[in-house]
Amino acid sequence: MAKQTVKKPPALKGVSAAERALAVLTAFRRGDGALSLAELAERTGLVKSTILRLALSLQQYRLLARLPDGSYRLDAETLRLGTAYQQAFRLSDHVMPVLEQLAAKTGETTSFYVRNGEDRLCLFRVETTNRIRMTVQPGDTRPMDKSAIAQTLRRYESGPPESDDELPLFTSGVTDPHAAALAMPVFGIADSLVGALAISGPVSRLTTVRAEQIKGALVEAATKLTLACGGTPSSGTGKNARKRTA
Repeated sequence: MAKQTVKKPPALKGVSAAERALAVLTAFRRGDGALSLAELAERTGLVKSTILRLALSLQQYRLLARLPDGSYRLDAETLRLGTAYQQAFRLSDHVMPVLEQLAAKTGETTSFYVRNGEDRLCLFRVETTNRIRMTVQPGDTRPMDKSAIAQTLRRYESGPPESDDELPLFTSGVTDPHAAALAMPVFGIADSLVGALAISGPVSRLTTVRAEQIKGALVEAATKLTLACGGTPSSGTGKNARKRTA
C-alpha cells in the first residue's frame, strides 16, 4: 500500500512593502516633532526615493503629514489608533501571561504590584508549585516598607532608572525574616511607572546565589511587559543584583 504524503501548508510571509511603511512610522520616537527625509533614511535604512513613495501612501491615510520644509510628522490617524488601543488595553491580558511564564522558568512565586497611597497593592500573582510559599493574594496590601518591591515603586515613580542603577533590586529578610524578593520596574506611555514585577520566596530558597541565577529572566520579563505597555525598557541593569539585608 502506497504511503500517503501529508502536504504541509505553505508558510505565511509578511508583505515587504507594508513592513517598509511600518518602518517609516516606527522611526518616530518620543519627543520627535518632525523628521527630515535624511533622518528617516538614517533610522530606517531605506533609500530616500523609497521613503518618498511610502510617505505618499501614508499621507493618504493621514498617518503621516508632510510639512512645507519637506520634513514629516505623524498625523492625526496615529492619535486615533493610539486612543483606540488605550481603550482596548487590559493590563491583565499582558501581565498574567508574563507572570505565568516567569513562574514556570524560575519555580518561584511571581507577582505584580502597584502603589496605593502608603501601601503597595498586589494586583496579580502566580503561586509557585513549591510547598513552602508566602501567603499573599491579589487584592492584598502591604506597607511601603524597605522590601525590593516597595523600593522599586518608590524609587521609580518619577521615571526610569539612571544608567548606573543596578537592577533588579534584591532584598532578603528586610521586613520579614523569612521573605526574599527581586523586583523590576515596568513603565508605560511617557515612561510613567505602571508597577513592579517581582519574584518572591523564602530566604532559604531565594538566596543571593539563586537571585543571581534568575535575575536575567526577571529583566527579560519586565522588558517584555514594558514594551507591551508602550514604555521604554530599563537600561540600568548592573552586573549584580543589588542586595539589601535587614
